[in-house]
Amino acid sequence: MSRIAARVRRQLDDVRTRFISEEAGATATEYSILVGFIAIVIVAGVGAFGTALNVYFNGLSDGVRAALGLP
Repeated sequence: MSRIAARVRRQLDDVRTRFISEEAGATATEYSILVGFIAIVIVAGVGAFGTALNVYFNGLSDGVRAALGLP
């Protein structure tokens, strides 16, 4: 019976050691947070660029209308 208990204890110790030393979950979490921040920056950049581009083309449109004498 003590051999079985010793074997079970060794297996539990191995599982505990692997659980403590496992860092894949932490790494995945860090990468997902990083990807989230990058996505926020991309969305903000595209929004700002889109607004600036809209202002630029509206100015171009107004200039063409004024040059052609259109209302």
